[in-house]
Amino acid sequence: MFRAGGILKLAALISAFLLAVFLAFELLEINMDFKLGNMFARSMPADEGPTKPVRYKCGLSKACPAGHFSFKMASGAASVVGPKVCLEDNILMSGVKNNVGRGINIALVNGGKGELIKTDYFDMWAGDVVPFIKFLKEIEDGTIVMMATFDDPATKLNDEARKLIADLGSSSVSNLGFRDNWIFVGGKGIKTKSPFEQHIKNSADTNKYEGWPEVLEMEGCIPQRQG
Repeated sequence: MFRAGGILKLAALISAFLLAVFLAFELLEINMDFKLGNMFARSMPADEGPTKPVRYKCGLSKACPAGHFSFKMASGAASVVGPKVCLEDNILMSGVKNNVGRGINIALVNGGKGELIKTDYFDMWAGDVVPFIKFLKEIEDGTIVMMATFDDPATKLNDEARKLIADLGSSSVSNLGFRDNWIFVGGKGIKTKSPFEQHIKNSADTNKYEGWPEVLEMEGCIPQRQG
């Protein structure tokens, strides 16, 4: 017979496996929204063209106007599935690209051309906030800054780092807490608060996953920098 401790360990392993399977299906659903929304339409015969849905960049629900960049992004799911960031039909960050990690994930984009400058992530649970602050201070004016959280974004996040992110246009970073989910698009040199931000608190009463809130998704059109 199993001892009580062994039974509890087995139950914990089974629970973790079921959560991983569930999150895997969540990721598949997100991926479908990003890249594969018209997969079946592409396989239809040409003479059935009128029923083929129009596909917009990054899988957006509608096209962006001229002079704007299309984007879509998702936060991480619990501690299992990493975030995903798409701009102008290019996946900038994802688990498949192996360039995401626990904490705050960041993609920097040239605000005039829409070209990727760099990506990075900073562990705010077991990492050091100093390299993150250095990274934020070195962002050049006119840069689009895209951020998405994974697992825990806030344990090591201090007032200096929060102020630097607020200066990029964030309204929610001051309230970002342990295991919250947050996605944000701002810019260096922005004069107003960004309209592209979502934040959900980690709460035992509302969490979708055990210990973590639901995945956040956001899409929109970023104005191209002129001049």
